[in-house]
Amino acid sequence: MDWGFVHKAWDKWASPNIGSDKPLKAAILINYDPTGPSRLLSTIAEEEGIKVNPIELSQFIDFIKCDKLQTESFIIGPNQYIVTSIHENWFCARCMNTSKSTGEGAIVMHTAAFLLVALYDGSIGSASRAMVAVDQFAWQLTRKNL
Repeated sequence: MDWGFVHKAWDKWASPNIGSDKPLKAAILINYDPTGPSRLLSTIAEEEGIKVNPIELSQFIDFIKCDKLQTESFIIGPNQYIVTSIHENWFCARCMNTSKSTGEGAIVMHTAAFLLVALYDGSIGSASRAMVAVDQFAWQLTRKNL
């Protein structure tokens, strides 16, 4: 694993994409290899705009591993999400308990070695901008087979 590349790529990507008036309000990069030995625990490699505790992370990873995308919801931070669309290596979800009139959403993308969880505020237009940002970072990781 080229951790130097991952950290440098994250720093370069996060600054223009995460924060107020940017496509994403928060993002988490989780090392995740479902084909690896079970003793390898998934950990947060990078996070910006949110702090996720280890119990939440464990529950989220179980949600992914058990492939419960269509039948259950998941929690990230204070919000509960339900999956709205599933694709080959990513899925979208909407927040069920938002207090924001425009809504909140999440995009979860799986690369060879990571899960990228991106959170955004808003609806369709915001989701499109968020997807572009997520896809840019995932492309960088995929180029390095990460």
